[in-house]
Amino acid sequence: MRRVRRGVPAVSARGRGRGAQPKVVALGGGMGLSASLAALRRITGDLTAVVTVADDGGSSGRLREELGVLPPGDLRKALAALCGDDDWGQTWARVIQHRFQSQGELHEHAVGNLLIVALWEQLGDHVQALDLVGRLLGAHGRVLPMSAVPLELQALVRGRDPGRPDEVETVRGQATVALTPGEVQSVHLVPHDPPAVPEAVEAVMDADWVVLGPGSWFSSVIPHLLVPELLEALVETKARRVLSLNLAPQPGETSGFSPQRHLEVLGRHAPKLALDVVLADLAAVPDRESLADAAERFGAAVELAPVAAPDGSPVHDPELLAAAYDRIFRMHGRIGPWR
Repeated sequence: MRRVRRGVPAVSARGRGRGAQPKVVALGGGMGLSASLAALRRITGDLTAVVTVADDGGSSGRLREELGVLPPGDLRKALAALCGDDDWGQTWARVIQHRFQSQGELHEHAVGNLLIVALWEQLGDHVQALDLVGRLLGAHGRVLPMSAVPLELQALVRGRDPGRPDEVETVRGQATVALTPGEVQSVHLVPHDPPAVPEAVEAVMDADWVVLGPGSWFSSVIPHLLVPELLEALVETKARRVLSLNLAPQPGETSGFSPQRHLEVLGRHAPKLALDVVLADLAAVPDRESLADAAERFGAAVELAPVAAPDGSPVHDPELLAAAYDRIFRMHGRIGPWR
């Protein structure tokens, strides 16, 4: 039977005892992952972010090209999202997000990108450096890259040239894929079969809940499914899995996509992946039955809740999203206390 629920829960996880908090791993990149982390840190103190490392634009792209490092931008955004709401947390969140404005080489470089790369060079260890930045910020969780090697995202795109609507060509680079005209057919990573960061695999295997999305579908969400060790962990873990859908299609990358189309594309890239819950905004699902049908193919229930900002912009409200996650964890979690 197809399952679609709707609700407006209250966030009550803050009152849990330490031993009652679920272990949560959130996967994604960019602003979508940041939205999820800003919500999840409100309901659990055991939170790990696993972040894509295929960015090749802006400050991250420049550092990657010049120094041969992982792109730090999405990692920085995740750390900023995990900063607390107190003066310390908000001050450091602003500092690491600050971008220099100049006529020289520092123009548009983010302070946090430079800090992260400096620690990578000093310590020679991606995970240790990110943990150290997290301690400095007082971050409410841990941030890990999904792979320790810089990755290039490539996409097969149909109709990129309006004059040749049936032609399929390869588009290279995350920044280009995210804004490409035409219809993205599939994505893959270069190098193929990249190694996963062992701590990321361990976190997924040890989690109570894994949250995938929201975010740029082809350039931030699906890349996690293209790292073989990480995909195997997502398939094999005993954790419950939540897929959090976007509030609206992304211009270029997913123009015209329905909520169920997002699921169909995900299934094509990872046919063995099962889900437990698909979370969507109440106002973003015009055809609930079709979404329920698509979710059922993953073995998932659909949860509908108001999670968008009250002003109507396609931005997640952290309190509303936290409430939705909290309700899902309570209703769909294992019986008894969290392990």
